[in-house]
Amino acid sequence: MQTNTTPDTPEDYCGTTYAAKLLGLSVGTIQTLVEKNELQAWKTQGGHRRISMPSIREYQRKHNMLTIQTEPRDNRLRVLLVEDDAVTREMLRGYCNRSSMPVDCTAMSSGLEALIDISSIKPDVLITDLDMPGVDGFELLRTLRQNPQFNRMTTLVLSALTPEEIDGRGGLPEGTIFMSKPINMDWFNGFFTAFLAGRYIELHTSDNQKTSAQAA
Repeated sequence: MQTNTTPDTPEDYCGTTYAAKLLGLSVGTIQTLVEKNELQAWKTQGGHRRISMPSIREYQRKHNMLTIQTEPRDNRLRVLLVEDDAVTREMLRGYCNRSSMPVDCTAMSSGLEALIDISSIKPDVLITDLDMPGVDGFELLRTLRQNPQFNRMTTLVLSALTPEEIDGRGGLPEGTIFMSKPINMDWFNGFFTAFLAGRYIELHTSDNQKTSAQAA
């Protein structure tokens, strides 16, 4: 396994959790594949493992798996969930992935994992807790705000912190949607229903405009 090297762009690598999701394998299996050099990976100076996306695609080809599309062509809503509490994380991830609505949710337990993989996932919606160990939600949001790539991404914050506590820690970026814990699942369902309805209207408006322009 290589160490202390980085690819040209963030899209060329991903973290262990996202690699496991892409291949439909456990995190432990991904780690074993790395140790057997069936997946190419390296560690950062901070000791965090990053896995080569080309090696994942090659593994898929070798084992006749579905290939990864760099730009997904379906209309599924890509959601990145960042929550350190395992019960809450699994409850929300399970809700998203069992929903009849076209939602594809990737769940992670830390802000650092999210920062490693977010360029590969390209989420439409980021759902994050604030009070987490290590890279917390505040640092995650501040870091992403500096990258114009994520300007159009919708951000939903879930937290038990009071508005005063949030303001005391620097507040939230403009446009962030806030929901207080404990989570109201009816509200959560309504959020996705409304978001997908708005997305449907936006996509069809864009298609109609293109059709009109071509006809003209």
